[in-house]
Order: sequence, then C-alpha cells, then structure tokens
Amino acid sequence: MSTHDDDWAGDAHNASDDGEFVRDTTYIQDRFSQDDTTQWPMEAGRYRLIAARACPWAHRAVITRRLMGLEDTISLGLAGPTHDVRSWRFDLDAGGVDPVLGIPRLQEAYLNRFPDYSRGITVPAIVDVPSTQVVTNDYNLLVRDFITEWTPYHRDGAPNLYPAEHAAEIDEVNDYLFHAINNGVYRCGFAASQDAYEEAYGELWEALDWVEDRLGRRRYMVGEHITETDIRLYATLIRFDPVYYSHFKCSRHKTSELPNIRGYLQELFQLPGFGDTTDFTESKQHYFMVHREINPTGIVPVGPDMSWLALPHDRSRFGGSPFAAGTTLPGPIPEGEEVKNVVPALSAQQQGRPQ
Repeated sequence: MSTHDDDWAGDAHNASDDGEFVRDTTYIQDRFSQDDTTQWPMEAGRYRLIAARACPWAHRAVITRRLMGLEDTISLGLAGPTHDVRSWRFDLDAGGVDPVLGIPRLQEAYLNRFPDYSRGITVPAIVDVPSTQVVTNDYNLLVRDFITEWTPYHRDGAPNLYPAEHAAEIDEVNDYLFHAINNGVYRCGFAASQDAYEEAYGELWEALDWVEDRLGRRRYMVGEHITETDIRLYATLIRFDPVYYSHFKCSRHKTSELPNIRGYLQELFQLPGFGDTTDFTESKQHYFMVHREINPTGIVPVGPDMSWLALPHDRSRFGGSPFAAGTTLPGPIPEGEEVKNVVPALSAQQQGRPQ
C-alpha cells in the first residue's frame, strides 16, 4: 500500500502511464437530513468530525465548523499528524484512544460500517457516535452541508459562505482551484516522471499567477466577502511555504514573496477560524515524516519563519469586509480544541480569547 496522500492511509492514488499523479476521488457520499426518519438525521451531539491538523482537506471542515458555530452541535476529534498504511491514529489523546468514540484508529469506524472496506481511510470524516460508524468522508459535500444544510444549528450571526448570487462563480472557481492548485501541488510532489512534474508545475504556477493577479484587483476570490472558495484556497496556500515549496518541489516563489497572496493570507490568518486552527508543526511533521519516498530520512525542517502572517496588511484598500453586515465573528475556541503549536506572534485575540 501507498501512503502518498495526507488525507489517506491506504492506496490513495494511481500513477498514469506517463507518471502523472491521479487522485482517487471515490468517497462515501451519505448526506444528512432534517427529516428524522432518515438514516442520518441532523441531531446535535450525535456526530463527531474527525480531522487532523496536518491535512488541508480536513482543515477546510474545521474552519467551516468554527465559522458556522457548529462546535456545540458536532464534536471534534483530532488524529495525530502521522499515520501508517492502516489508519490515522488518535495518538494525541490520553491512552491513544479517542475520548468520545473509544477507538485508537479511525479505521475502526470505517470497518464498523463496511466490514470489507478496502479503500483509503480518510480525514475529514463524520462518525455516528452511538454506532461508531463512519457516515461520510466526502470532504466537498461535508463542508457544503455545514454551510447550507445544518442551518438550524448555526450560531447567530454566522456568515453566508455560499451566497446564491455567487454560487455559479464559486463552483467554477472551486473546480479550477482544485485541479490546478489544491491537487496541483500533489501532482508536482508525486509525479513519477520529469515530464509529468514539469506539466503539473507549469499548470500550478499559471494558476497561482492568476490568483495573484485576481487578488491584486479584489479583496477575496469571489464577491465582496469571504466564501467557501477562500477557505479552500487558504488550506492549500497556508501550507505552501512550510511544505509544498520544498517538499513537493513547487519552488518558483514562496507565498510570502507574492504581495497580493501574502496580504490575503495575512488577513485570513488573523481572523478567528483561520489562524487559530492552523498548526504548522503538525503539517510539517506529517508531510516530511510520512512521505518517506520523498524524504527518506524523515527529518522535519525547523523553518521557515511564518511570523510574517501576524504582521499588518493592506487588504482593506479594496473595500468590502470579511463578512457581510449583521455577521459576527465566532467566539472563543472551545476548551480542548486549541492549536498546540501556535506561531509565537499569534495574539490572544487571534486565538479567539479576549485581550
């Protein structure tokens, strides 16, 4: 089995004949419903989001859960930054067991639902607490449902991250970003031939140049406020300098060297929900320790210095605001969900605590 991808513990992908990285995108696509006669009715306290600080795909779900105020509705379990071919492990918890599900590995929740499950064990995943069975691991539908379906449980003042007037553009931009950037960094890092790598590298930087130009003319990727698209892009870009630049050979420029992307990341990082859910140490530990075919020694780099993210930015020059009128910022991070490895310059306010 391969452990090439950070959201999979198992055979996550295949290489095409020309050496191109091909992501396995087959997921458990069960959905939740407000109808309590269905298999997975929406119910506060019944479900647990399993994520890992290291994983960008899981990070999207963690950010969205926090912005929408679903912390008291859907609990959060965090796997450690490394895994083996079997599964993500709860090795950050006392005794190496998730305190709510009572299992040491996420794999058990998959096998409880599908005893012959043979695909990769992925995060994010939502697990039904009473049965300890996985409900869904489709990170796209999972995040979208947090925004559009769990509305009865949203906090007062929760943002509209998928406004109807921008839905078509959000979907179009999301699709482009997935292929060229979100998955593009993996296509660079796991390319099995020089030609496949150079093709992926060219497409990645064509897209990053497009983003840099777009963010030089507007504050956010779509519309006048933060949307789901910004969450998707943030989860990849925030890992670019500490991981993808070197580990995945994406090294034309760092994001800190691109003025519009730099300011964009600074603004998002300094907002509750973004910086206070970002752990650079665990991200680096995952990529550099798990991907031994890329980094055989498993040595984790000390740098780079990411404290620039907490410096002032000038994104307000475009007008607009993070969220629309009537929207409020999320409150303090729930006890026990604090990021363990905080950027030293990150203030108490950015951690969601009062000054």
